[in-house]
Amino acid sequence: MTASTEVKIYPKPKKVCKAVAREILKLTQDSPQQRFDIALSGGNTPKKLFKILEKKHKDTIPWDRIHFWWGDERCVPPTSEESNFKMANDFLFTQVPVPPQNIHRVKGENPPEEEAKRYAEEIDSSLTHRGEVPVFDLIILGLGDDGHTASIFPNRLELFEEKRNCVVAQHPASGQNRVTLTGKVLNNASRIFFLVTGENKAMRVSEIMNNDEAAKLLPAYYIEPQNGSLIWFIDEPAASKIT
Repeated sequence: MTASTEVKIYPKPKKVCKAVAREILKLTQDSPQQRFDIALSGGNTPKKLFKILEKKHKDTIPWDRIHFWWGDERCVPPTSEESNFKMANDFLFTQVPVPPQNIHRVKGENPPEEEAKRYAEEIDSSLTHRGEVPVFDLIILGLGDDGHTASIFPNRLELFEEKRNCVVAQHPASGQNRVTLTGKVLNNASRIFFLVTGENKAMRVSEIMNNDEAAKLLPAYYIEPQNGSLIWFIDEPAASKIT
């Protein structure tokens, strides 16, 4: 854990998501630049976040200034129930006044390698850069039971050294193809928010927070923004094994 890392613990998932929604409101209202680029995550906790953003902040967040991207996406059509885009579209984009041109989805229906290259090029041409690496203003990440984040799994730790912005990764159990941002892009973000809820995440959280030797096998352990900040938003069950 670095000096730029914060850990915020809340009683339950709804409180976690309310806190993150308030941070997004503050960041987008206070940002001096006209454009704000966010990379979203999939999963149940972001779904709760999307509902709160729509319910509480539909009329206060400057949606026209925000550009939405994804940290990873399954290689499925946008109509699939497995699509991270579909979840965000159903629970957020169709409910708030975000311009369609501000939504930059991974086209999971395309051939995976071609799409990883296309998406990397779109990111490269659209975002500002720090050095030669594109900069997201905010990346929202989740934590898998196996310690994976985005679609960087424990058997692909070399993706933190990968030179490309995006690559195709396979889920180690199902073999499903996914397009994911690589470590260099994740760690070049100005801010990273981890959203972690549930007792099933407690052991992985404990390993990462306690700098345990076991954490070196977990992709999430290597999330460390070089020029930005990292905040963990965790509920009490997920934090229950932190010492």
